[in-house]
Amino acid sequence: MTRSPSSAPDPVSRKDIERAAVAGADIVRHTPLLSSRTLSQRLGATIVLKAENLQRTGSFKIRGAVAKLAALGDRCAPGVVTASAGNHGQALAYAARARGVPCAVFMPEQAPVAKVEAARELAASVRLVGSRVDESLAAARAHAAEAGLEFVHPFDDPAVIAGQGTLGLELLADLPDLATVLVPVGGGGLASGVAIALKGLRPGIRVVGVQAAGYAAIAQSLAAGHAVAVPGAPTIADGIAVKQPGELTLELIEKWVDEVVVVGEDEVAEAMVFLLERTKLVVEGAGAVGVAALSSGQVKLRGPMVVVLSGGNVDPGLLGEIVRRHESQVGRRVVLAVRMPDQPGALAGLLGVVAAEGANLLDVVHLREGLDLHVRETAVQLVLQTRGPGHAEQVVRAMRQAGYSEPPPSR
Repeated sequence: MTRSPSSAPDPVSRKDIERAAVAGADIVRHTPLLSSRTLSQRLGATIVLKAENLQRTGSFKIRGAVAKLAALGDRCAPGVVTASAGNHGQALAYAARARGVPCAVFMPEQAPVAKVEAARELAASVRLVGSRVDESLAAARAHAAEAGLEFVHPFDDPAVIAGQGTLGLELLADLPDLATVLVPVGGGGLASGVAIALKGLRPGIRVVGVQAAGYAAIAQSLAAGHAVAVPGAPTIADGIAVKQPGELTLELIEKWVDEVVVVGEDEVAEAMVFLLERTKLVVEGAGAVGVAALSSGQVKLRGPMVVVLSGGNVDPGLLGEIVRRHESQVGRRVVLAVRMPDQPGALAGLLGVVAAEGANLLDVVHLREGLDLHVRETAVQLVLQTRGPGHAEQVVRAMRQAGYSEPPPSR
């Protein structure tokens, strides 16, 4: 059932969002809506992607950062301080540099290196404090109070929420007949801002928030009827890894957002690979949760549907691991071990079989320990790229026909 916004005044209004759009017009990009034929055909509904990963600094966060600086006016001249897992810090650093304002960003010690370096390149003073964002937040607040600087919360702030809501204005301008919007949810600033922007004009639009399973604080809070803190867990959706909802955002989401669903790590990883392969978009885990929710069947189809790809700041090493994992799962990457004579030319013969079957050799390693091999034998492990499970089985059959077998374990 679609919730109808109540008549009680909110700390954030559609007028605030419209003012934020004007304030950020010289910095914030109007990002494109991209149709997804593959998703639309697969699901039987019109699916459109809001490519906020193409936004300045690689995420939607620049919207809230610019809006907050505009709301502060001359008060931010001495400098601003924030805490972030990465995206908000980069965004505030960019906005502060554009406005000539000093900026300090507190980040967890294990924050992605790429996000740390990006903030530094934007002239921010970066300090690594604590193992979690909430520890960085406490340190940032203390520093701001001590130094007499303005603290900018990454999500639980009316001006920031209004800025994030400008994305909703763009959705209505570009797709007036949209029916459903899927929005990633961490602290909840984006989801609440977008919902207010949309439902303030068209209450029938359905807004669905999506959280990662390890950090489903808002989903659990809504179910419990009060704010719930979660312990957290390792996640590839670090951009929405928030352990405790904000007081303001939780209240706004409860009022304006229709539903919050939760997706698992495997679903997020597959969504990232899908977006990379089929749409040629690099999207971080936090930005891919909406596609994960659709693909896993957790959201009722009611189109046209917009999926917000909230960011694209993913570590290249992590992206590579996710792609390799996907290739292994779908049978396009296989690991084989075979025994063979320990003599010159033997490896060339084995690789000749691989080449004849059209497989691509990615890696080869000699195995001599822990196996029951004759003194004149060796074993090798091959990592092969194939066209799929059928092709992989064809390669294995060819190896067996050529006399190669698996090495026996040691006795």
